[in-house]
Amino acid sequence: MKTKEILASGITGTTFMTLFSYLVSLADGENFSEPERLGQLTGRLIPKLDKQQSQALGWLGHYGVGMLFALVYVELWRRGKLKPDLKTSLWLGGLSGLLAVAVWKTTFKVHPLPPALSFNKYYLQLLPAHLVFAVFAGIGYQILKKADDVKDKQ
Repeated sequence: MKTKEILASGITGTTFMTLFSYLVSLADGENFSEPERLGQLTGRLIPKLDKQQSQALGWLGHYGVGMLFALVYVELWRRGKLKPDLKTSLWLGGLSGLLAVAVWKTTFKVHPLPPALSFNKYYLQLLPAHLVFAVFAGIGYQILKKADDVKDKQ
């Protein structure tokens, strides 16, 4: 079932990507958490939201975008256009990272109240974060496919 594959890939990839961003934040001393930044941007656009609501929307948006990336990946894998292996995942992650940088740059540029942060450092960490996303999205997909294969053989 395609939905199950998208969820497994998207949740696995997004979770490990987010963990990576938190680790980079800890090491650097600057907040690179995508869901927290999304929540901050949302809260500044809709000031009636309290912090908990805006952060919840940030997390929902972050996982939602992860599902969109996973939808594309799973479609490519299912159609046999690409394999969910390490090499292909790194290529997908690199392309996804470049797309993410473009989207975040545009978002910060058009947002009426962008946060004060080191934008170049933020964009720089997005590239390896998306490599992590793609690798773990592929792992999540492969684990699910192997589990389905085992179930089918029983």
